[in-house]
Amino acid sequence: MLYAIISDIHANLDALETVLEHIEQRRPDRTICLGDLVGYNANPNECVDIIREREIPAICGNHDAVACGMEEPVGFNPVAMAAAIWTREALTQDNLEWLRGLPDTELFDAFLAAHGSPTDRDCYVFTWEDILPHLDAVQRQERSLCFFGHTHTPGIFADDGMYALDEDGCFYVPADKIFFINPGSVGQPRDGDPRAAFGYYDTERRLFEQVRLEYPIDKAAARINNTGLPDFLADRLYLGR
Repeated sequence: MLYAIISDIHANLDALETVLEHIEQRRPDRTICLGDLVGYNANPNECVDIIREREIPAICGNHDAVACGMEEPVGFNPVAMAAAIWTREALTQDNLEWLRGLPDTELFDAFLAAHGSPTDRDCYVFTWEDILPHLDAVQRQERSLCFFGHTHTPGIFADDGMYALDEDGCFYVPADKIFFINPGSVGQPRDGDPRAAFGYYDTERRLFEQVRLEYPIDKAAARINNTGLPDFLADRLYLGR
């Protein structure tokens, strides 16, 4: 079974449309979203509507939880807080209710899907050491693979270190240890590469493929500037930071 795995759209309509066009051409069996559909960018309703209309299973991210009022933006920096409050006011009531119904995690046939970690949507996983407290949570679900987002930075981790993609941008996922894979961010990459990031996972071949796509950043930035959101949110899209 072939999955398309997207995460951290953050209301970036132009990036989302570009990624979904690629996914439509590839025609995977399922597409899933690891959370943070909203926040930072200018089109929260349009992005949520697309995910809903396509019936794409989605996880509740920390920005989703704040935007729909389940949590308050405690710990958010001033820019993130301003965007979260703007998003909460911009979302339709129907989309607010839909976001409130998203699960914290979801179990699929070959992997567990989470936002930050299997136990905390706001947990940052940047290194292999960061996954160690969460290995048991994956094992309890009788899985050896967890896809997660939240950091906006692609990465592949196991309990013995960090792994790299091969020359084709692929990674064979061995079955003899637990792996955590972050496909990166669709709408606000932070690894120095401004291109939208996502991935595909072939469950039969146990093969993960990382994809990066250029999208019209100028349009996304202009949308931010036109809403009155902080200019920094537009500027960072060009830097991938």
